[in-house]
Amino acid sequence: MDMKKRVHLELKDRNPAEVCVLALDTCRSGNGEVDGVTEEFSGLEVLRMVNVGLTSLSKLPSLPKLHKLELSDNAICGGLEALAQKCPNLTHLDISGNGISDIAALEALKPLKKLKTLDASGCEVSTRDDYRDGVFRLLPHVMYLDGYDRHDNKAPHSDNDQDDGAGPHGGDDDEDDEDEDDGDDVSEEEVGLSYLMKEGIQDDEDDGDYVEEEEEDDEDGDEEAVRGDKRKRDDDEDEDDQ
Repeated sequence: MDMKKRVHLELKDRNPAEVCVLALDTCRSGNGEVDGVTEEFSGLEVLRMVNVGLTSLSKLPSLPKLHKLELSDNAICGGLEALAQKCPNLTHLDISGNGISDIAALEALKPLKKLKTLDASGCEVSTRDDYRDGVFRLLPHVMYLDGYDRHDNKAPHSDNDQDDGAGPHGGDDDEDDEDEDDGDDVSEEEVGLSYLMKEGIQDDEDDGDYVEEEEEDDEDGDEEAVRGDKRKRDDDEDEDDQ
């Protein structure tokens, strides 16, 4: 699917100005250029164009509210100055897996003073011995490079796609509801089982009481029989005396 059609599909009859997150991953760009994304997306905050065949950013529109841009796995070799001109408020930029071959190409990012996270892993430039030190010197405002800070501490995961807001296809509310329903079923089963066990125990206790009552009745009967025999012997002795 080409990029322009994908943009239309993702809009779903919404006003472009109302869209905050736009994911165009794996669609096909027009002649290696951004296509279908216009300045009408004035409220866009997150834009993903991963593996879309981009070779240039010259047609990237002005997106003043954009703070996260993912351009990984394309064929961009330079022209990053377009980002500073069109997206001045970027805080997160992923250009990993592109054709950036030297640190000089990253100098175009210096005007992006709000840029805190940069990922250029998988680019040729990342294989240079002075890569990390050079980038942190060139862009002192960048806190995390390829997922680590200048002291090799891993970046927090607070900027995952799940934290970007609602995606184009919504969340997993249905699955959550199913999990909750399953939990209710388990609870009801446990309650039912507990009730049956309790009833069984109560029946056993009642049976025990019944057995004890029968034993008591038998004992009373035996005592009465003994007393009857004793009275009979006494009567026989009185008759003999007479």
